[in-house]
Amino acid sequence: MMGLMPSEETRTMTPPTVRSSAAHDAGKAGGSSTRAWTTRLLVLGIVLSALNLRPAITSLGALLEEVRDGLGMSGSVAGLLTSVPPLCFAVFGVMAPRLARRFGAGAVVCAGMVAIATGLLIRPYAGGTAGFLAGSALALMGIAVSNVLMPVIVKHWFPDRVGSMTGLYSMALALGTALAAAVTVPLTDTLGGSWQTGLALWAGLAVAAVLPWLVFVRGRVTPPGAEQAAEAATGGGASVGAPSARDRGEEARTWASAPAEHARVEAPRLRMARSRTAWALAVFFGLQATAAYITMGWMAQIFRDAGVPAGTAGLLLAVTMVMGVPLAFVIPRLATRLPHQGPIVLALGVCGLVGYAGLYLAPAAGAWAWAVLLGVANCAFPLALTMVGMRARTGPGVAQLSAFAQSTGYLISIPGPLLVGVLYQHSGGWGLPIALMCALMIPQMVVGFLAGRDRTVEDEAAR
Repeated sequence: MMGLMPSEETRTMTPPTVRSSAAHDAGKAGGSSTRAWTTRLLVLGIVLSALNLRPAITSLGALLEEVRDGLGMSGSVAGLLTSVPPLCFAVFGVMAPRLARRFGAGAVVCAGMVAIATGLLIRPYAGGTAGFLAGSALALMGIAVSNVLMPVIVKHWFPDRVGSMTGLYSMALALGTALAAAVTVPLTDTLGGSWQTGLALWAGLAVAAVLPWLVFVRGRVTPPGAEQAAEAATGGGASVGAPSARDRGEEARTWASAPAEHARVEAPRLRMARSRTAWALAVFFGLQATAAYITMGWMAQIFRDAGVPAGTAGLLLAVTMVMGVPLAFVIPRLATRLPHQGPIVLALGVCGLVGYAGLYLAPAAGAWAWAVLLGVANCAFPLALTMVGMRARTGPGVAQLSAFAQSTGYLISIPGPLLVGVLYQHSGGWGLPIALMCALMIPQMVVGFLAGRDRTVEDEAAR
């Protein structure tokens, strides 16, 4: 009788448990490689998305005078235009958690990038102020849902690196903001001087941001640790009755990328309106957003009215925005190591007060110093995002807090840029608008100090 072939003999004599273990190890090796590749792709998607979250606003700020002349806008209408971003963020941001449960956070962010690209491309050529506002609203809708979901994605994929990943995301956001402010005017001049072209070119950056998210649209991509948690819950070494591991795996799958129909665990709804911490964070978010959008929408015009050339005014705005690049990486890391983030809030507020005083007293003579100080003050935004991730214990809790704080906060911030435009038009100068900016900084420091206390909304919202 012929003997067995060596390969067959090996297969025959190998115990089933050994085969199973070998296959499991091979699967784990392949899975680890896939997860590493997916994580790198996700980081790229986060960075590219963050780069796109402000150019729609700061590119307009750099060319606001040209847009006003081209569309025949008054100062009050221009103030309305600068109030559109927080309005859209408030209206559309509240929809983000529901959309994420239905379609997956990755799919919603991908759709948001498509909306940004489309809105930026069509708004300069839509014809008239109404068309311009509609195109802007479409782009800002995409920005709004991405704003809310970024802390959620960071919380689930990088639960042990919330500070550093929030810093990376915030740094990319600040870089995109500064880049649009700095180069929009020179690029517009290079491309023939048409403000339409200068605004539309930023659609290309949004198109690039769509690509990394395509893999997260329908695939069940899970964060590192989710599969291990699920495996442990189903018998891979876990003791009987370990629902917490299973729940963590299911929760991560649901919020990281998978649509809601795949989820077996439904996160409880929190009553955010009952949480003092949630309210403090929402008001803090709203007041820092007010300062940020007044700065992005009007600061270049303040310098231009003081006699600074248009190109230099754009660079000054870029300096203000670029300060967030290094500080947005440092501040979240520092914030996560402190039990109370209030001292950071106070330090940023003092920088803002000094910067506003400088704009009032010597806007042209000390322009670069005021630009730097206001850039430091604007880093309240990454601090607010970091506190969103720290004031809730779970991913769904972060999603609900993020939606509440950002939507409520952006509602609070709507009147600020509009009121600045009205005061500017009727007073004929910047004294009253700058006084308003200073006055708003005081309550921002107070509520930010309260929001920085070491508490979680789950404890307060469940009372």
